[in-house]
Amino acid sequence: MISLALVQACTSDTPKKLPILGERDITAAGDTLYPSIPDFQFVNQDSQFVNNATFAGKAYVVDFFFIHCPTICPKVKANGLRVYQKFKHDDRLLMLSHSIDIRNDTVGALRHHAQKLGIDSKKWHLVTGDHDAIYAIADNYFSVATEDPSAPGGFDHSGRLILVDKNRHVRAFCDGTDAADVDRFMKDIELLLKEDQPK
Repeated sequence: MISLALVQACTSDTPKKLPILGERDITAAGDTLYPSIPDFQFVNQDSQFVNNATFAGKAYVVDFFFIHCPTICPKVKANGLRVYQKFKHDDRLLMLSHSIDIRNDTVGALRHHAQKLGIDSKKWHLVTGDHDAIYAIADNYFSVATEDPSAPGGFDHSGRLILVDKNRHVRAFCDGTDAADVDRFMKDIELLLKEDQPK
């Protein structure tokens, strides 16, 4: 096991690259295995299935939220909207928000929320689905999502925005409540998108 991130060597003529986050394994043959997002399937605000194929060949930004969150979600969504607006016309990047309030954030509620945000459902998927599947996948994104009756609104969750590349590797994240950190994150997104540009 090799810890947290693969750091790319930089030279004066080599462009900076984002690391691949998470622990990696080296096989007996010397191959490096990087952690990746597992297969998933949820339902979005348009009642459409959203799965790995939805993001094939794309980078995407992930977060975990619930509509009636009384604490961090409004700030995270406001900063998420900044990311959305900046990359709205760039078809190399999508967005994915998992609701952790399975009981109340129905497809209809997510549709209404998407309309209030003014977002295009082909660009930004607000999803619900199996309780255990949503909570389990948070770990793969290095995020936190738990039910906690003592927490405001009944849920404890991270305010992170997380960047995933087209190969399902987590490449960067930020504090979605911190506008300056989100500014830095948007530069990370630009850096990742440049990786796929022809040399």
